[in-house]
Amino acid sequence: MQWESWSAFWDMGGFAPFVWGSYGVTLLLVVGELILVVHRRRDTVRRLLRLRRASAAGAGGRRAFEEIVE
Repeated sequence: MQWESWSAFWDMGGFAPFVWGSYGVTLLLVVGELILVVHRRRDTVRRLLRLRRASAAGAGGRRAFEEIVE
């Protein structure tokens, strides 16, 4: 598609609210998903560290845990 001017581009042939609205909703959803992924990763790392500490303490210290991991 070719536009005569920038205002024609932003107008999108009269469909600007639908076009730019869909881009806006998509952007919000992508940003929301990224935020959720970061929070889930943080929670998972914290849980794994707690599990690692609990396993190391229960198995007689860090040396026993390292043997299990290897």
